[in-house]
Amino acid sequence: MAGWVLCVTLVLAALAGVEGESRYEKFLRQHVDYPRTSTLAAHRYCETMLARRQVTAQGRPCKPSNTFVHAPAQDLVAACSREPDASGFQSTPTAMGITACRLRGGDTRPPCAYRARQVQHHVRVACRDGLPVHLAGTYAPPQ
Repeated sequence: MAGWVLCVTLVLAALAGVEGESRYEKFLRQHVDYPRTSTLAAHRYCETMLARRQVTAQGRPCKPSNTFVHAPAQDLVAACSREPDASGFQSTPTAMGITACRLRGGDTRPPCAYRARQVQHHVRVACRDGLPVHLAGTYAPPQ
Protein backbone atom coordinates (compact mmCIF):
# COMPACT_ATOMS: atom_id res chain seq x y z
CA MET A 1 0.00 0.00 0.00
CA ALA A 2 2.80 2.43 0.90
CA GLY A 3 4.43 1.72 -2.49
CA TRP A 4 1.23 2.60 -4.33
CA VAL A 5 0.90 5.88 -2.38
CA LEU A 6 4.52 6.75 -3.22
CA CYS A 7 3.89 5.98 -6.90
CA VAL A 8 0.78 8.20 -7.01
CA THR A 9 2.67 10.97 -5.20
CA LEU A 10 5.52 10.82 -7.73
CA VAL A 11 3.11 10.94 -10.68
CA LEU A 12 1.28 13.93 -9.19
CA ALA A 13 4.59 15.70 -8.51
CA ALA A 14 5.70 15.11 -12.11
CA LEU A 15 2.42 16.51 -13.43
CA ALA A 16 2.68 19.51 -11.13
CA GLY A 17 6.19 20.13 -12.48
CA VAL A 18 4.84 20.26 -16.03
CA GLU A 19 2.04 22.60 -14.93
CA GLY A 20 4.47 24.99 -13.22
CA GLU A 21 7.09 25.10 -15.97
CA SER A 22 8.05 28.32 -17.72
CA ARG A 23 7.41 28.80 -21.44
CA TYR A 24 11.14 28.29 -22.07
CA GLU A 25 11.14 25.04 -20.07
CA LYS A 26 8.11 23.85 -22.03
CA PHE A 27 9.90 24.73 -25.28
CA LEU A 28 12.94 22.67 -24.19
CA ARG A 29 10.77 19.72 -23.13
CA GLN A 30 8.79 19.68 -26.36
CA HIS A 31 11.50 20.52 -28.89
CA VAL A 32 15.12 19.99 -27.77
CA ASP A 33 16.67 16.52 -27.80
CA TYR A 34 20.44 16.96 -27.62
CA PRO A 35 22.24 14.75 -27.99
CA ARG A 36 19.65 12.84 -30.00
CA THR A 37 18.08 10.06 -27.95
CA SER A 38 18.75 6.70 -29.51
CA THR A 39 15.86 4.26 -29.39
CA LEU A 40 15.78 0.54 -30.01
CA ALA A 41 13.70 1.00 -33.16
CA ALA A 42 14.40 4.18 -35.15
CA HIS A 43 10.88 4.20 -36.61
CA ARG A 44 9.48 4.51 -33.07
CA TYR A 45 11.47 7.66 -32.21
CA CYS A 46 8.52 10.07 -32.45
CA GLU A 47 6.07 7.93 -30.48
CA THR A 48 8.67 7.27 -27.79
CA MET A 49 9.85 10.86 -27.43
CA LEU A 50 6.40 12.47 -27.56
CA ALA A 51 5.16 10.13 -24.84
CA ARG A 52 8.33 10.43 -22.74
CA ARG A 53 8.23 14.25 -22.94
CA GLN A 54 4.50 14.27 -22.11
CA VAL A 55 3.56 15.96 -25.39
CA THR A 56 1.04 13.20 -26.07
CA ALA A 57 -0.85 11.51 -23.25
CA GLN A 58 -3.88 9.32 -22.69
CA GLY A 59 -7.07 11.34 -22.78
CA ARG A 60 -5.61 14.13 -24.92
CA PRO A 61 -5.69 14.33 -28.72
CA CYS A 62 -2.56 13.45 -30.67
CA LYS A 63 -0.45 16.46 -31.63
CA PRO A 64 -0.55 16.73 -35.46
CA SER A 65 3.16 17.53 -35.71
CA ASN A 66 6.18 18.18 -33.53
CA THR A 67 9.82 18.93 -34.26
CA PHE A 68 12.80 17.90 -32.16
CA VAL A 69 16.03 19.87 -32.58
CA HIS A 70 19.26 17.95 -32.04
CA ALA A 71 21.43 20.89 -31.04
CA PRO A 72 22.44 22.41 -27.71
CA ALA A 73 19.80 24.67 -26.15
CA GLN A 74 22.28 27.56 -26.14
CA ASP A 75 22.36 27.45 -29.97
CA LEU A 76 18.62 28.14 -29.98
CA VAL A 77 18.98 30.81 -27.28
CA ALA A 78 21.62 32.48 -29.50
CA ALA A 79 19.03 32.77 -32.29
CA CYS A 80 17.07 35.13 -30.02
CA SER A 81 19.83 37.74 -30.34
CA ARG A 82 19.46 37.83 -34.14
CA GLU A 83 17.38 40.31 -36.12
CA PRO A 84 13.75 39.13 -36.41
CA ASP A 85 12.22 38.54 -39.84
CA ALA A 86 9.11 40.31 -41.14
CA SER A 87 6.92 37.93 -39.08
CA GLY A 88 8.84 38.69 -35.87
CA PHE A 89 10.64 35.33 -35.69
CA GLN A 90 14.37 34.77 -35.29
CA SER A 91 16.26 32.04 -37.13
CA THR A 92 19.37 30.04 -36.35
CA PRO A 93 22.32 31.17 -38.51
CA THR A 94 23.18 27.59 -39.46
CA ALA A 95 21.21 24.46 -40.24
CA MET A 96 20.74 21.98 -37.39
CA GLY A 97 19.79 18.33 -37.24
CA ILE A 98 16.08 17.94 -36.62
CA THR A 99 13.52 15.17 -36.52
CA ALA A 100 10.14 16.23 -37.86
CA CYS A 101 7.28 14.10 -36.54
CA ARG A 102 3.98 14.07 -38.44
CA LEU A 103 0.85 12.23 -37.34
CA ARG A 104 0.14 9.24 -39.56
CA GLY A 105 -3.44 8.50 -40.56
CA GLY A 106 -6.55 10.36 -39.56
CA ASP A 107 -6.98 9.18 -35.96
CA THR A 108 -6.33 11.97 -33.47
CA ARG A 109 -6.72 9.87 -30.31
CA PRO A 110 -3.93 7.83 -28.65
CA PRO A 111 -2.22 5.60 -29.37
CA CYS A 112 -0.61 8.08 -31.74
CA ALA A 113 1.39 6.87 -34.76
CA TYR A 114 3.93 9.23 -36.32
CA ARG A 115 6.14 9.35 -39.38
CA ALA A 116 9.66 10.68 -38.68
CA ARG A 117 11.86 12.58 -41.08
CA GLN A 118 15.43 13.62 -40.26
CA VAL A 119 16.86 16.66 -42.04
CA GLN A 120 19.29 19.54 -41.62
CA HIS A 121 17.23 22.76 -41.40
CA HIS A 122 17.40 26.26 -39.99
CA VAL A 123 15.03 26.71 -37.05
CA ARG A 124 12.67 29.69 -36.61
CA VAL A 125 11.69 30.61 -33.07
CA ALA A 126 9.63 33.18 -31.21
CA CYS A 127 11.53 34.64 -28.28
CA ARG A 128 10.55 36.26 -25.02
CA ASP A 129 13.08 37.87 -22.69
CA GLY A 130 15.94 36.52 -24.81
CA LEU A 131 14.76 32.89 -24.66
CA PRO A 132 13.00 30.77 -27.29
CA VAL A 133 9.42 29.99 -26.29
CA HIS A 134 7.85 28.76 -29.54
CA LEU A 135 9.16 26.77 -32.50
CA ALA A 136 7.64 28.60 -35.46
CA GLY A 137 8.99 26.27 -38.13
CA THR A 138 12.05 25.12 -39.99
CA TYR A 139 13.41 25.67 -43.48
CA ALA A 140 16.05 24.14 -45.71
CA PRO A 141 19.32 26.04 -46.18
CA PRO A 142 19.47 28.07 -49.39
CA GLN A 143 21.12 26.19 -52.26
